[in-house]
Amino acid sequence: MEKRKCLECKEYIIGRSDKKFCSDQCRNLYNNRQNSDSTNLVRNVNNILRKNRRILQDLNPKDKAKCHKDKMLEKGFNFSYFTSIYTTQKGATYFFCYEYGYLQLEDNFYFLVINNRIKEKE
Repeated sequence: MEKRKCLECKEYIIGRSDKKFCSDQCRNLYNNRQNSDSTNLVRNVNNILRKNRRILQDLNPKDKAKCHKDKMLEKGFNFSYFTSIYTTQKGATYFFCYEYGYLQLEDNFYFLVINNRIKEKE
């Protein structure tokens, strides 16, 4: 039988043949190191998206609302991050952060909407 070494500390492993780590601590250290770079990027993007969603939710308590860009920026909205884009047959482009969306109007105003089809699936 071949002796296996812990993927983290390289100590010999005693126990089941499919065991990869000698302890929970080694398993956690190994996995945290493997995921640290990508996890930070994903965490940062998700935080921005959640903040954008929360801002849209606060500014649009009903199904539809009109809001000025300055008010959105004042609350910390980041227009570079959104989860999807929807273009209507008439060519209007809505940007969505999950189920909350916005459409740019004239004079830095935005029309805020909720995609109820997404909300109903919850």
